[in-house]
Amino acid sequence: MKFADYIKDYKNKINKAIQSIYDKKLDTTKNSFLKDYYSEMKDYFLTGGKRIRPLLCLATYYAFSENRDEIIITPSVGTEFLHNASLIHDDIIDKDNFRRGKPAFHFRFRNYHDKYNLKKSLASDFGNSIGIIGGDSAFIIGLEAYFTNDFEKDLNLNAIKYYEQAFIEIIHGVLIETDMVNHKEIAMDDYIEMISLKTGALIEKSILIGANYAKVDDKYKKYLSIYGINLGIIFQIIDDILGTFGDEKVTGKPTDGDIREGKRTCLLIEALNKSIPKNKKRIHELIERPEMSEEEVLEVKDLFLEADAISSCKELANGYFEEVKTALENLEPVINSSESEFYEDLLNFVYNRKF
Repeated sequence: MKFADYIKDYKNKINKAIQSIYDKKLDTTKNSFLKDYYSEMKDYFLTGGKRIRPLLCLATYYAFSENRDEIIITPSVGTEFLHNASLIHDDIIDKDNFRRGKPAFHFRFRNYHDKYNLKKSLASDFGNSIGIIGGDSAFIIGLEAYFTNDFEKDLNLNAIKYYEQAFIEIIHGVLIETDMVNHKEIAMDDYIEMISLKTGALIEKSILIGANYAKVDDKYKKYLSIYGINLGIIFQIIDDILGTFGDEKVTGKPTDGDIREGKRTCLLIEALNKSIPKNKKRIHELIERPEMSEEEVLEVKDLFLEADAISSCKELANGYFEEVKTALENLEPVINSSESEFYEDLLNFVYNRKF
């Protein structure tokens, strides 16, 4: 079964499980602001998103199961809450006001501030404050997916342990990324460590949660981990490329944000490693400026192109692509053919994606 078919079959069911969790919050909430808060959060969660993490949890469960019961759908959404929680906080840190072409969560509450003409704080401060709380709420609410399903208690406890590990690893990845901005010289190994934690860990844990519920033997979990972590690495490398050279109308995000922030993307690291000294010095001069003009952003992009950074990053992604293919070859004899096709199709989608 191809990735698109999985989306067609399960995305609405995943969204209904997410909606159900928020509807319970709304049904038990009387305070008018809390109702606005949870309504906005529910809308944010249900607006866009490919649901890759829940789909991976489902696919892994079905890969090792003889039947296709839908008991797995509820716990599959846990990591989607964790994922969106990290996005809410990321957008505040990165000062991004839009996500998937729609207002970011914190920006929704800047608009809320303006709509109700609130007086006691600045709109930006109010939005950021609610955004921080929103990310925290989503982290906690995600655990409800493991408290409200029909699996055995021990399996749910194991899933919560994976959830906790993913939470910690995401935090470590974000901390490393935050520190990277303060360093002029960044090794590619440091970048890979950071994205393995920030992006790869949650994809891996989504898979392992599905494997946990399917009671998969440990000898196969190592290949599932290789698939998950490396898929996350590939995802982030391509995301970095699209973040600077993608089509804004397709990605839904501006292509100047990473450069203006001086974010240590694979493009920047490769450009610094491969540029002649004069260009390397110029890149440093530009990205260290607190404010950059549009012309300066374009100059950085031109310097990236001159260093052939896009090709280098795609070559880097290709190495991880081959590692994933090897892991899939080891899994193929023991997993269902429909999920084998899903894993391979998702890998190709992530590697070739334009959004």
